[in-house]
Amino acid sequence: MNRSDAELLGAARSDPQAFREFYDRYALWMHAWFQRHTGSDSAALDLTAETFAQAWHSLRRFRDMAEGSAAPWLFGIARNLLRQYYKHNRIETAARERLGLPLAFAESDDYDAVDERVAARSLAPALAAAVRLLPPDQRRALELRVVQQLDYEEVAGRLGCSQNAARLRVSRALRALTLQLQGTA
Repeated sequence: MNRSDAELLGAARSDPQAFREFYDRYALWMHAWFQRHTGSDSAALDLTAETFAQAWHSLRRFRDMAEGSAAPWLFGIARNLLRQYYKHNRIETAARERLGLPLAFAESDDYDAVDERVAARSLAPALAAAVRLLPPDQRRALELRVVQQLDYEEVAGRLGCSQNAARLRVSRALRALTLQLQGTA
């Protein structure tokens, strides 16, 4: 039986499973909406969670004004939270500018990047060992291209070979490292 949003929210006052059903109905849409507006997955997750938390605490205030749909009510909560998010970010940005702090700190809340760095750090010993196993010409090409971030023309010049040969050496090195590390992760 498919209950309307209004029926689910009415039942949710005494049945948390009804709210769960309501959440499942809108969570992906809500997250995608916040993702589009903030450009940040972590902010979208936080704002989605807060939207549903406020909806849960506001159940008694819900009034069915859309023929059983609670979408306008839920997105009203979301719009208010998004407005607060932008206001908070404007205030933080202005404060950073007044204090002369770099704005890069504002973007450092990318938790996925932190997780990737932690995972990469745990692979460091295996990676160092795998790099030592590379043939010297591949190891040098990889160092010039990846570590020193030189373009292929400069890599080729330093190695005394063509750009295609430099690309091939880097490609082979990366392939060898990938094969070596697959069993490590």
